[in-house]
Amino acid sequence: MMKTVLAADLADFGKDPLWITIVKAVMLFVFVMLCVLFGVWFERKLISRMQNRYGPNRAGKFGLLQSVADGIKMGLKEDLTPNTVDKVLYLLAPIIMVVPAFLAFSIVPFGPVVNLFGVQTPLQLVDLPVAVLFMLAMGAVSVYGVVLAGWSSRSPYALLGGLRSAAQVVSYEIAMGLSFVAVFLFAGTLSTSEIVAAQETTWFAVLLLPSFLVYVVCMFGEAARIPFDLPEGEGELVGGFQTEYSSSLKFAVIMMAEYIHTFTASGIAVTLFLGGWRAPFPISLWEGANVGYWPVLWFFIKFVLTFCFIVWVRASLPRVRYDQLMSLGWKVLIPVNLAWILLVAAVRNVLFVNNGTFEGDVYISAGLGVVVVIGALAIWMRFDTVNQRRKEARKAEVEAEFEELSNEPTAGGFPVPPLDLPHYHGVQHKEIPSGTN
Repeated sequence: MMKTVLAADLADFGKDPLWITIVKAVMLFVFVMLCVLFGVWFERKLISRMQNRYGPNRAGKFGLLQSVADGIKMGLKEDLTPNTVDKVLYLLAPIIMVVPAFLAFSIVPFGPVVNLFGVQTPLQLVDLPVAVLFMLAMGAVSVYGVVLAGWSSRSPYALLGGLRSAAQVVSYEIAMGLSFVAVFLFAGTLSTSEIVAAQETTWFAVLLLPSFLVYVVCMFGEAARIPFDLPEGEGELVGGFQTEYSSSLKFAVIMMAEYIHTFTASGIAVTLFLGGWRAPFPISLWEGANVGYWPVLWFFIKFVLTFCFIVWVRASLPRVRYDQLMSLGWKVLIPVNLAWILLVAAVRNVLFVNNGTFEGDVYISAGLGVVVVIGALAIWMRFDTVNQRRKEARKAEVEAEFEELSNEPTAGGFPVPPLDLPHYHGVQHKEIPSGTN
């Protein structure tokens, strides 16, 4: 006999006793803190193995206590505050960064309705009719902490890092929000628990693959992880918005906020696109896979694998240029998202009219929709002449430089050494005779 899966919905929230709500909040806080504690160790260990190194292996078994040692060290170090900073905002900025990260994690469902200390309650702290919008709002609020950290430090490097973060979050928040629209259209709700319930048969990562791929890219931009960690930019901004924060408790809070945002992005990816706490195939064939506390295990496995992918990208890709970052967000992700939403809305409307089945000339309509989307993208790429103008300008610049050097009478003579000019676009460089003293 098939066991009944008590999937949560909005009607199951708001009925818990106060003490159960406090217990779930404490459990969520402990889970997030343990994720930060072991996530740092896990990331360092995984990157080390990718680079044929051992990584942390001294503090505790397998180096498990290395993160604990680092946290104690940063908590006990002397806390330095520059004289020129705005002290109120300087101290408030790390808190503004970390608190929204905790709040955004509160809408992530870990499992169905279970018996917790004798009370039937969903394994989720809170759910809302607009839960996903709440998560987006928390991500937008956290950027204020980054901007205030840069502005209050009164440092040019920190200020530039804060401005970069503001522009980056605005760009990728739009693309991320658009990637959720297709999910809302098919799930018919913005509630995270009901979105998980809508993926009972097919994950949205399969059904809405373009939306999932766009979200994966936006996930790195939103969490400011490599290759999109431009707000920090150690290569050109020393440390970006956190330049003036010494390696003390404030710095530890900033790093903790960054990791919690990464974990939140992973949890949202699992919830909206990877079936949430539901067991993957073929485990889902087992009738008890989605009952009781087993779903917590499936969620955690998906969660860890998503975090492994984020670490893998960090170990594989270099940081992009800032103009590449903004061009990707505004010129690629947003137009592709809009075209995809147009197609998804058309298909969803056809499904609604035909009571969820494809009938008659629906396939022709869907095919025409795909052709329209591909044609629109092809036209956009054809008339997007920015890269073409850049190549032509670079070619003209190289040819002008070559002509100038070729006409220089002292080129190759004293005190000018011979120049090895590269070949650009098939331009053959003339032999420049060496001069004499």
